[in-house]
Amino acid sequence: MGKLDVAMLRYLTSEDFRVLTAVEMGMKNHELVPGSLVASIANLRHGGVHKLMKDLCKHRLLTYERGKQYDGFRLTNAGYDYLALKALTNRKVIASFGNQIGVGKESNIYTVADEDRNPLCLKLHRLGRTCFRNIKDKRDYHAHRNRASWLYLSRISATKEFAYMKALYDRDFPVPRPVDFNRHCVVMDLVTGGPLTHVTAVEDVEGLYDELMGLVVRLGNCGVIHGDFNEFNIMIDAHGRPIIIDFPQMVSTKHPNAELYFDRDVKCVRDFFKRRFGYESSLYPRFTDLERDDHMDEEVACSGYKRTKGIEDELMQEMGICLEVSDDEASGEKDDTEDQQTKYSEDQLAVLRKQVSDSIQHDESKLSTQNVTDNITNLHIDDKTDAEEIPTLVSTEDIQNKDGKEELDKNSQKYRLAMIEKALSDVRSMRSYTSASTIAPEVVKQQVKKNLEVREKKMARKHAIAKGEASAVTRERRDNRETIRESHGLWGWDE
Repeated sequence: MGKLDVAMLRYLTSEDFRVLTAVEMGMKNHELVPGSLVASIANLRHGGVHKLMKDLCKHRLLTYERGKQYDGFRLTNAGYDYLALKALTNRKVIASFGNQIGVGKESNIYTVADEDRNPLCLKLHRLGRTCFRNIKDKRDYHAHRNRASWLYLSRISATKEFAYMKALYDRDFPVPRPVDFNRHCVVMDLVTGGPLTHVTAVEDVEGLYDELMGLVVRLGNCGVIHGDFNEFNIMIDAHGRPIIIDFPQMVSTKHPNAELYFDRDVKCVRDFFKRRFGYESSLYPRFTDLERDDHMDEEVACSGYKRTKGIEDELMQEMGICLEVSDDEASGEKDDTEDQQTKYSEDQLAVLRKQVSDSIQHDESKLSTQNVTDNITNLHIDDKTDAEEIPTLVSTEDIQNKDGKEELDKNSQKYRLAMIEKALSDVRSMRSYTSASTIAPEVVKQQVKKNLEVREKKMARKHAIAKGEASAVTRERRDNRETIRESHGLWGWDE
């Protein structure tokens, strides 16, 4: 993910951008987009599309790769950047491109300017870097998906950040003014200043500390938590006022770990002031001190925000899940359940069901452990019996009815030995259901998952990147030749 070079942007034609857009549309349901599909989406001549894709691959805006099932083209980060910059240029949001001023674990920051040469800031989201790939645990971008491309996840991240920034700016929070966004690019005002981590001296340390803690509480009262409120995401402008940046990780105060994130933000500020300025205050906000006076998490649908029951019912009815019951069915059900509802409430019924299930589980576990012990302890075997006098053991069927004519005497030695055999068989059957493994199932699952990941990485290394479509044709002919050779004369010849 090298530096962004926009020199080629001025030389690309409308047909080039049409091909890039066609590849982007094909990547919605294709990991590698075939050339024929690109030609059909772009609605250009096949030969012309092939030449354009070849030139775009030469400039590294597209890449041609070899897949497991088929070969095709994939949009690179530079190609995705060009599409976003082209859209912002057509909207007359930006007119010139400047230098890179910042690099983060999930974004690159550049300086740009509009047609009036007003300086702006362009943030390109770069999810998928080696240092930040555990997106599924740290973000909720995947939602119900099992997998998604890094370009699409970067687009979701940029959309969320623009929504958070706009909502905060409308509430007069000290954040950069959001200008526009497209795909994975967010354009905002350029802050004239530097990050707090570069500040070595402040005129009023206590006042800055109180202002930052007030921002943390104010965010919490609006229903959101920054989640990464530290010296790297706090800018100090030319007038010494703090400005908050970086919002993709914001969560709602209804998040299960909201208190943990809130305490972490407070701790980051306290630790920095103690380490940099030697200032430590006993006064700091706590999560229980928050008083909600706004519902910004509902407006922007922050992570951890849960819809109210009324909204959920409306959405489910629109989807056809919550269907209304007809009058006949309602009357029939009412007659059957009227007596039961008058006796018990729902809470009482839930308590009764829990008590019944607990008692059943307790009785079953108790019976399973006591059956064997009772059978063995109730047996009285004469210790003085010689080994030669012990007869052969009989089955339980002989105990109940021997040839349908006579039963064994319960006081006889033969009956007692048969009961011992029955008890031992019960013990063996119980042991067959128990597991002899001493390794926890979670450890086994983790090891199996790790081995599968290592195997997939090894297989991925074997798939070398193809240089063009000619290599795919050659490989297909080679595979067909091997298939014919292994058919043992099925095709009319044999070696």
